Amino acid sequence: MALDFKDRVAIVTGAGGGLGRLHALALAKRGAKVVVNDLGGARDGSGGSVSAAQAVVAEIEAAGGVAMANGASVTDYAAVQAMVQAAVDAWGRVDILVNNAGILRDKSFAKMEIDDFRLVLDVHLMGAVHCTKAVWPHMVAQKYGRILMTTSSSGLYGNFGQSNYGAAKMALVGLMQTLSIEGAKSNIHVNCLAPTAATRMTEDLMPPQILEALKPEAVVPAMLVLVAQDAPTRTILCAGAGSVEAAQVTLTQGVWMGLGSDAPEQLQAQLAQVSDGSHATVPASGAAQGALEIGRASKHLA
Repeated sequence: MALDFKDRVAIVTGAGGGLGRLHALALAKRGAKVVVNDLGGARDGSGGSVSAAQAVVAEIEAAGGVAMANGASVTDYAAVQAMVQAAVDAWGRVDILVNNAGILRDKSFAKMEIDDFRLVLDVHLMGAVHCTKAVWPHMVAQKYGRILMTTSSSGLYGNFGQSNYGAAKMALVGLMQTLSIEGAKSNIHVNCLAPTAATRMTEDLMPPQILEALKPEAVVPAMLVLVAQDAPTRTILCAGAGSVEAAQVTLTQGVWMGLGSDAPEQLQAQLAQVSDGSHATVPASGAAQGALEIGRASKHLA
């Protein structure tokens, strides 16, 4: 069956261009009412104008959809709260939040100013926190919510020159893991999307033929699945160039070595076995690590 978002209300941040614009257009095309949020700044976060968001709203309305523009900075919690309230006042609810807003301040860690590190975390991580915190009580009250964090391979696996960006993006995975657990009883599903796409953020970083293969449209199907009524939760999808993969934070079976004075030497000798992922699991929560360790210790110390 076709994914249908009729009567759903969605907020997409950073939706004035690139992936965010396509996310907003896709949701609207399938029936959602959409808040198109965009500060309208440059790639590094400087400047700002609501005109980019208004242009996307005009596109949605021209196609028969319903949308409103919002120019709030996701770093401004009060402005974000006002944005969410405007959506609730206009349409009665908020069902979907796509945390997409972001900036880049790339430099090697040795050359990076601490302010540039902090700003990237503020936009990507705290911006998502602000937006999620603002929609959370509405989703709890209506017993329904779909929240998407935009993570990145730079966070999951690292990338030269992106220590700030990678740290922020991996932090969003941790945020997703906990919120999916806390939101379960209220039917709030929380997921992550790691896109590989050619946008304004990457246009001067790749050759033309690669940019053509990495059309951002290829990422949109994964977004729609992760915020649909039947969406999974605690899922990380990676998407780009027509492919979709799942990334997982796994736990190996590990080795018990006790508390003896030679434990460091034992660990060093058995590190390959500790790292062996052939029987790794995806824990249901952080407590699973402790349960595994305590269970193994109990067997050896009984």
